[in-house]
Amino acid sequence: MVQDILEGLADNLLSQVPILIGLIALVGLLLQRKPAEDVIGGTLRAAIGVVIMTIGIDVFVGGLSSFQAVVSSAVGVEPPAATTTLDDFLAGPGAAAPLIIAGGFVLHLLLVRVFRSARYVYLTGHLMLWMSIVIAACFVEAFGELDRWTLVGAGSVVLACYFTLQPLWIAPLMRRVMGHDQFGLAHTTSTLALATGYGAKALRLGDPVTHDTEKLRMPRGVAFLKDMNVATALVVGVIMLIALAFADPETVAAVAGEDLAPFAWGIMQALRFAGGIAILLFGVRMFLAEIVPSFKGISDRLLPGSRPALDIPVIFPKATTAVMVGFLTSTATFLVLLGVFAAAGWFVLVPPMIMLFFGGGAGGVFGNAVAGWRGAVFGGVLNGVVLAVGQWVFWGVFSGTAPELATLADPDWYVVSAVLVAAGGVLEPLGTAAVWVIAGVVLAASVVVLAVLGRRAARAERLAAANPAADDLVRP
Repeated sequence: MVQDILEGLADNLLSQVPILIGLIALVGLLLQRKPAEDVIGGTLRAAIGVVIMTIGIDVFVGGLSSFQAVVSSAVGVEPPAATTTLDDFLAGPGAAAPLIIAGGFVLHLLLVRVFRSARYVYLTGHLMLWMSIVIAACFVEAFGELDRWTLVGAGSVVLACYFTLQPLWIAPLMRRVMGHDQFGLAHTTSTLALATGYGAKALRLGDPVTHDTEKLRMPRGVAFLKDMNVATALVVGVIMLIALAFADPETVAAVAGEDLAPFAWGIMQALRFAGGIAILLFGVRMFLAEIVPSFKGISDRLLPGSRPALDIPVIFPKATTAVMVGFLTSTATFLVLLGVFAAAGWFVLVPPMIMLFFGGGAGGVFGNAVAGWRGAVFGGVLNGVVLAVGQWVFWGVFSGTAPELATLADPDWYVVSAVLVAAGGVLEPLGTAAVWVIAGVVLAASVVVLAVLGRRAARAERLAAANPAADDLVRP
């Protein structure tokens, strides 16, 4: 009975982002005692905004999948062989993922309620699913077959701590990007963004004002490239046409069909890609306009001082040129490394175009916020390197469960996996009890971090009250 309830909660609410966001907006507006017309309108606009964003993602992700197939064929790579698959894992131990999501989210809300410093509520539904699968796979790789409820219990604890801490460690850079902290970032590119921001600062790559990508001056003849939609269609179109020229005809025929000539199909994919991004950005603006003010009811009544933590596209409107710079440099870096790995006989890399776009875009935006266009380039290059090396290393790590997790991954997947698998190796003599030891240590460490941050925040508030002019200097 409990299992059915938790699985229903995960499948029908937490994994359905429009419903989740709509429900959050509904509760927030009701708690603010808004008029019925505001409650209904705000709830539906928030949910519809997410649907529009998702439609945009679906449009250009479809293009990216085709792009990936064509580019892989053009450079002559085949995915590495595997003895097991993600589908096999999900039919076995991975079937616990919905239960891990439900348990993890409930514990996450409890941590946010108890600790004032745990300010952000993680609301990126599809990444809840993926992180639960990654955590389950890590425990199975480290300890073999586990009792279902051991896997669910320990996995829920680790997932809840990730949900709670991830928006916090990226919060300072997120404020720098957005110029406010009305919402946080809930995305598995956070460690890449962190490395980009602090790395660009340490290397002193540039000035965020002087070298801002959005202020780049271009010759009159190519000034049209300042329009993200135009630049996206043109650049992706050129890459697609070049890839089509070198790709295997059978692969091209499989993805393009027989209704259009390959060049016409390639141009249409580029246009759809640009159109998908335009739809995505429109949806982002629409749902942000509703979820941020409506969340105030939850922040005031249910989870004092909390804010929503949202998906990575929420940062893209702040620096659309940086998104493209990051994506292109990320893709170029990965393709160069693909050739290097193939020539050296190390590993057959698979271009993960979706992760190259979102991770590269994130690296571009965060790098730009710290060091302008040079930082954006740095973020894109770093994402390409992390994804390439990550595939190489973690294909073997997940060889007994779901090796595709290595090729579908964002940087946070690699970081979390490295920590859990390494801890499993150290604690292996304890047997399955080590799973609970790991979960307990992660929870204890998270509580300590939240307590320290809470004291720091309280001290900052006292200083701010004593000297209001110093508020910006002491805010954690």
